[in-house]
Order: sequence, then C-alpha cells, then structure tokens
Amino acid sequence: MKTTKFLKTKEVEKQWILLDAENVITGRLASFIALHLRGKHRPDYSPHIDCGDHVIVINADKVALTGKKRSDKIYYRHTGYPGGLKETTAGKILDGRFPERVMRKAVQRMLPKESPLARKQFSNLHVYAGADHPHEAQKPTKIDFAAMNSKNTKV
Repeated sequence: MKTTKFLKTKEVEKQWILLDAENVITGRLASFIALHLRGKHRPDYSPHIDCGDHVIVINADKVALTGKKRSDKIYYRHTGYPGGLKETTAGKILDGRFPERVMRKAVQRMLPKESPLARKQFSNLHVYAGADHPHEAQKPTKIDFAAMNSKNTKV
C-alpha cells in the first residue's frame, strides 16, 4: 500500500503573490487569499504545516462591497471595560485612517480560529491601502484576480 506523503517544514517552497484589490468584491478576494495562505491550492498540501504563500494586496482602500454593506455591515470591538462595546460601519473604516483593516478582517475570519498555525499563516498576508509596497525584492507574481471571473468585479 502507498502511504500518504506529508510535507516537512524544510521542504516547503513559498511563493510571493501580488493582488490588486481595486473594484474587486471583498468576499471573493478574501476567500482566494485564504486558500493561498493555507496552501490548499498545492497538490502537496499538509494541514499541520504552514505551506501557504505570501500574499501582497495593494489598493485595499478601493475594494468593492456589494449591496448596502458599506452602510449596514457593522464591526464590533470591546474595550475590556463593562459596557465597552464599540461599533463602526465598513464605510467609516474604508474612509478612515486604516482602510486595509476591512480586507484583513475578511481574510482573518476565513482562516482557522485562534491557533498558532493560523496566526503564522495570517502573518504571511501583507495588505496596503495604496499602490506601493516594499516587497519588490521578493519578485512577487502578479495575479489578475479581476479577470478570472466576471463576478469578481463590481460593475
């Protein structure tokens, strides 16, 4: 009988991927990113090893939200004090100081919950609000996510 081949940490070869999020639907892009961060697109995927790629997302401030999510989607956080539940909408975050947080939260919620492996995989995500990024030395492969499917972009 053939045994299942699992990767070892030394055998993993990570790629660098560059994605442009301008006018792309948030959820579709987040699921694509989560798939590549975990490494499930690879034929030698091992669930207990960080075998995913490094993903760079640019123009995260120009991401598209469908329907009325810009005004109706609410993000909650708690200060730690009694009665300290704070809420803000997706539109306020995108128009605010850190618009890349919408994309980071969408991807983080698609990864496994609260484990050392999930934190390690999530650290391979690099999100930038503008078109510039400091990872030119890694020579990332540009993937045109908007052209993969007509549903990926908002018209």
